[in-house]
Amino acid sequence: MLLKLSGEGLAGSRGFGIHPGVLTRVAGQIREVHEAGVQTSIVLGGGNIIRGMSAAAEGMDRAQADYMGMLASVINGMALQDALEREGVPVRLQSALEIAHVAEPYVRRRAIRHLEKGRVVLFAAGTGNPYFTTDTAAALRAAEIQAEIVLKATRVDGVYSADPDEDSSAERYDRLCFGEAIRKGLRFMDQTALALCRENDLPIMVFDMDMPGNIVKAVRGERVGTLVEPDAAVE
Repeated sequence: MLLKLSGEGLAGSRGFGIHPGVLTRVAGQIREVHEAGVQTSIVLGGGNIIRGMSAAAEGMDRAQADYMGMLASVINGMALQDALEREGVPVRLQSALEIAHVAEPYVRRRAIRHLEKGRVVLFAAGTGNPYFTTDTAAALRAAEIQAEIVLKATRVDGVYSADPDEDSSAERYDRLCFGEAIRKGLRFMDQTALALCRENDLPIMVFDMDMPGNIVKAVRGERVGTLVEPDAAVE
């Protein structure tokens, strides 16, 4: 499976930076998943340090801001790598940007080989290109390594018909198909990421990473959020 971890989620209640308690809790759950024999890969966001789109909206050059966001995800990857190693989990950090002193370069076959050898693989620096979100990087990496599912761990407990913070009548979905999600314009993932998952029949589980044990439950197949499936699976 491929787990997409929100950078903002790693900040916890602080709202910025990396909260050690959150990091330890996430690493502990990943250890449980690894011990269960699940081949585990992870794409990390960098929004707890900088969001490229937000910085660009405030006047920064978009490409420059996006590269800064990629570097932020490498920092998060290094932190999670350290936390997992302290849990006794074998782990490799791969970066789409070449930073040889701290991470391996991303190589698809090498990543697959690490997974086959029982190592957790962390994918950092997005796709290595500006103008692409880490959601798109997650969908791309999942397709490349032939993952069976994308687990999107966020700070919301599923997919809603509208922003639940702004609309108290927003409906939470337990199950959706890609076609319905696209028709309704649901914004739990950007359209490029959603299209990649749809084209590759990659189901997506969206759930709240702040709830203890949710990562493990999602891997076990328990319904902890919203499951978005290929159109044929819902018909």
